[in-house]
Amino acid sequence: MKNLAIIPARGGSKRIPGKNIKAFLGKPIIAYSIEAALKSGLFDEVMVSTDDETIAEMAKKYGAKVPFLRSPKNADDFATTADVLVEVIDEYKRIDKHFAMACCLYPTAPFVTPLQLQNAHSRMIDEELDSIYPVVPFSYPIQRALRINDGRLGFINPEFANSRSQDLQKAFMDAGQFYFFKVDAFLKSKSLLLAKTGAMIISELAAQDIDNEVDWQLAEMKYKLIHKQD
Repeated sequence: MKNLAIIPARGGSKRIPGKNIKAFLGKPIIAYSIEAALKSGLFDEVMVSTDDETIAEMAKKYGAKVPFLRSPKNADDFATTADVLVEVIDEYKRIDKHFAMACCLYPTAPFVTPLQLQNAHSRMIDEELDSIYPVVPFSYPIQRALRINDGRLGFINPEFANSRSQDLQKAFMDAGQFYFFKVDAFLKSKSLLLAKTGAMIISELAAQDIDNEVDWQLAEMKYKLIHKQD
């Protein structure tokens, strides 16, 4: 059963120029994802989907393959992750390469470890899942979230205003790191949240959205703290 790692890394980041190959603690951030995938030993191929020649060269330097460049229609601001994954899978089919499972691993996910990928793969098989991905618990009950209307503060869901935190259902958010999935199940729905999707719960320390320079600095601080504890 063949597995494919897909690292989607287009060029042209606006909020953080050169984001996907920017140095993260002395190494291009995309290198962490490539190395985690390679060291996991799970994948028959680790590839980077990009429209950018500089990113392509950097990816190859760290051991990934770039068998083709991403199409212009899937390199704009409106293309979804699912669009990119479908394109990659279709391009491999054109050269008669087929995969049973794939993992979409984001290029700005330095917290992902080979062990996490191995555990996700094992659970896919043992629990007969269609997909699985890491999630982070919300630190505060979302049922008691607030909103501002016309300058006035109020509850979005007033019925939970007096509920105790421990009585409310736990909520989670996508960690934005990776998605392991069965290729056929994904292609049928073009969605990564499928009928049998499992969750890997990780701590807030091991995840960080990186959308601006402050996020970047927080991610580096978290990474150093995690590895200081090793």
